[in-house]
Amino acid sequence: MDNSSNTPPKHGAKLTDTHIRLAHGNGGVYMRELIERVFAAHLSAQAAGLDTEADAVQVAALPGAMYISVDGFAVTPLEFPGGNIGSLAVHGTVNDLAVAGATPRYLTLSAILEEGLEVAVLERCVVAMAEAAQAAGVMIVAGDTKVVPRGHGGGIYFATTGVGQTDPGLQLHMNNIEAGDVVLVSGSVGDHGAAVMLAREDFGLHGDLLSDSASVLPLVKALSGLSGVHFLRDPTRGGLATVAYEIANATGSCLRLQQNQIPVRDSVSSICEILGYDPLYLACEGRVVAVVKADVSAIVLQRWQQLPAGKDAAIIGRIESAEALVLLETPLGGERVLEALEDDPLPRIC
Repeated sequence: MDNSSNTPPKHGAKLTDTHIRLAHGNGGVYMRELIERVFAAHLSAQAAGLDTEADAVQVAALPGAMYISVDGFAVTPLEFPGGNIGSLAVHGTVNDLAVAGATPRYLTLSAILEEGLEVAVLERCVVAMAEAAQAAGVMIVAGDTKVVPRGHGGGIYFATTGVGQTDPGLQLHMNNIEAGDVVLVSGSVGDHGAAVMLAREDFGLHGDLLSDSASVLPLVKALSGLSGVHFLRDPTRGGLATVAYEIANATGSCLRLQQNQIPVRDSVSSICEILGYDPLYLACEGRVVAVVKADVSAIVLQRWQQLPAGKDAAIIGRIESAEALVLLETPLGGERVLEALEDDPLPRIC
């Protein structure tokens, strides 16, 4: 974690400030204390490679091809039922690597903090980050901290880079998708977007819905070595409908979804009915969309349903040789086209 200072903190000193101030980003003793007492104190325990004395770190080379993913995280509120921006940053980066067919190994972290942020909030987010990284088996090996003036940020912005090694048991690409393939989702959709919306309390709505924010690595590993798994994607911003549209647009095929087969929690449906949202466009942060050969779809479903994270997995559609669009079959036998998302109904959710 680059502290840009050769001035060590006082032995035994504690971070006594209750809120972030600009001095915590000036490269001096206050910044050093912040890094040591918040970031290093929690992240070093799970990341032996985190070196707060260096501007660059050396990591062990990974065998085979390497994958790199970059992501940024801005969410309001910073803490929501089922997670916070810290755990979300790890899950989001780990998941992007996992669905690409990589085993995550290393993460870097850039933290942009706003003047006035409560240190206690920051520490809770860093603790959640450390716990999520440990659970996913990744090391946070390097980082950087900046502080922006009050009113110029959202409290905390995290930017991450993830590095992983290829899983030879997974050969995933959009080009693998063929007509006749089956589409599955690993669990209920829209949980994260709806949970964040409730946490904002902008609409006078309350409930016990939790975000689905979690690592999808166990779901992906369950499919490693299974022939016929063509493509995986985590439906984050824009939700299931956006992933479906991207598949149809890239392959030039029709993706036909069956509405009554798509798992949506009653609470999510109720929130969407009240506020006029479509749950198929709401973000997920712990789900996987899979496109597989028809003859292995039952095996994929069985493997997922045997996992806690996949107990609500379902077969939801198929790929057809037809015009490139997404069709949703309604329970009454009708059809409607799912269009590409143009306006973001829930800004800053991931």
